[in-house]
Amino acid sequence: MVWLKFLHITAIAIWSAGLICLPGLYMRRALVPDQNALHQLQALVRFLYTVILSPAAFIAIGSGTILIFVRQTFEPWFSVKLAFVGAMALIHALTGIVIVRLFEKGYVYPPWRFVATTTTTVFVVVMILIVVLAKPYVPDLLPDVFYQPGGLARLMNDLILYLKQ
Repeated sequence: MVWLKFLHITAIAIWSAGLICLPGLYMRRALVPDQNALHQLQALVRFLYTVILSPAAFIAIGSGTILIFVRQTFEPWFSVKLAFVGAMALIHALTGIVIVRLFEKGYVYPPWRFVATTTTTVFVVVMILIVVLAKPYVPDLLPDVFYQPGGLARLMNDLILYLKQ
């Protein structure tokens, strides 16, 4: 399990660092002097996204999923962590869309978007770290029936009986 956790942490570190650094590369789009430099920047950005970040994201999520079942982490704080991981996956998907559009003729990545994207990504990564390291108390928001095997079926049967009355 130690190797699996090491793999998970390493993949998350690579994925996070890449998502934080990519907007800086986008800003270089406006500074390229010629078409050859633009093509080199495009090749670098696409390489980082497709060869490094996307596999790191896949490994991070895959190893994390395995760790859920190995460590049996079924705590309310873990749901908060998964929500932030979902936000990180959304940022990753939106990054892919930006990369496709970034190298169209005349497109420039605006500085306000650089600030917003970098700030949001750093916030999400820091929140994941805080939640994982602090494991804060999060109250159960759902009734106990949702946490019992067959609870949803019992709830639906009760609802049907109630509606028939």
